[in-house]
Amino acid sequence: MTAKYQVSDWDLTQKLGRGMEILNRLREEDIQVGVTPKEEVYREDKVVLYRFMPKVESSLNIPILISYALLNRPSIVDLQEGRSLVANLLNLGLDVYLIDWGYPSRADRWLTLDDYINGYINNCVDVVRDRHQLEAINLLGICQGGSFSLCYSSLYPEKVKNLIVMVTPVDFHINEGLLNLWGGCTLGSQALDVDLMVDTLGNIPGDFLNLEFIMLKPFQLGVQKYIDLIETIDSEDKLLNFLRMEKWIFDSPDQAGEAYRQFMKDFYQQNKLIKGQVEIGKKRVDLGNICIPILNIYAEQDHLVPSASSLALQKYIGSEDYTVRSFPVGHIGMYVSSKVQRDLAPTIADWLKVRT
Repeated sequence: MTAKYQVSDWDLTQKLGRGMEILNRLREEDIQVGVTPKEEVYREDKVVLYRFMPKVESSLNIPILISYALLNRPSIVDLQEGRSLVANLLNLGLDVYLIDWGYPSRADRWLTLDDYINGYINNCVDVVRDRHQLEAINLLGICQGGSFSLCYSSLYPEKVKNLIVMVTPVDFHINEGLLNLWGGCTLGSQALDVDLMVDTLGNIPGDFLNLEFIMLKPFQLGVQKYIDLIETIDSEDKLLNFLRMEKWIFDSPDQAGEAYRQFMKDFYQQNKLIKGQVEIGKKRVDLGNICIPILNIYAEQDHLVPSASSLALQKYIGSEDYTVRSFPVGHIGMYVSSKVQRDLAPTIADWLKVRT
């Protein structure tokens, strides 16, 4: 055992024993993620639009709609008490909606980016607009959901009042990003034959994609975190924090095959987003069409979305009201770091309040 974990056999046995006692009395509901009360306001196919129940009197008359990535579940923005971007936004008087993409089945393998962006996102935006009798609403896109939100804002600029993107890839050919390299930013189909995968599998299994992300940092994500667990296994609160994160990490929906095909080929392999060559349905995405206020939030130590990939956005948009904020954490730290949770929601709320 390394120096960090040099404890006596007796102490280690006691610690593990207390940890097992805690595990034995925990129930499934103790490891619940997504804790803030919400109501379903719209459903289409497997997609559900939720509105979170307000906690205080609203300080903004324009609601915010969160669009998360297709990979993993959006519950990461509402992980638990004390670590919830959603709860923090509600406490600051924002009216918060969220798109839950659900779990695609074999019947959904033909869904395309057109279905997700011109279909589901546009319909959810219209529902929120209608409920509040507004021409435009605020949009918060996270990770791949941020890339989708950029596409949407380019195609429907009249429906978005303010756009916030967080840990969002824009330039997919930043070579220091291992995910970019694996996806084929330099070798294309020689690195990843997307057509072969989709034609063979139909939907792309969530377990495969989870393994892909773990292999980007195999020791840290596959071994080290379980070694570190020894240090906290006898603390119920810390053990619950660990289990909630594990539950979220391994809750990975399959990816609709055709949407995955287009996203990997057009964005990762051919970098069409910054070239103005992405076509959603029969509409071309031009980032220069985005002239609304934009807040770009990135993680300085992000191994999935390099900061340079996110910061490239400024070169391609038409907006003159562009703000950048960063936090000294990694990709997941944006959701679970206590310091980030203290500062992230006020950063968003303060930025929005001067743009209502």
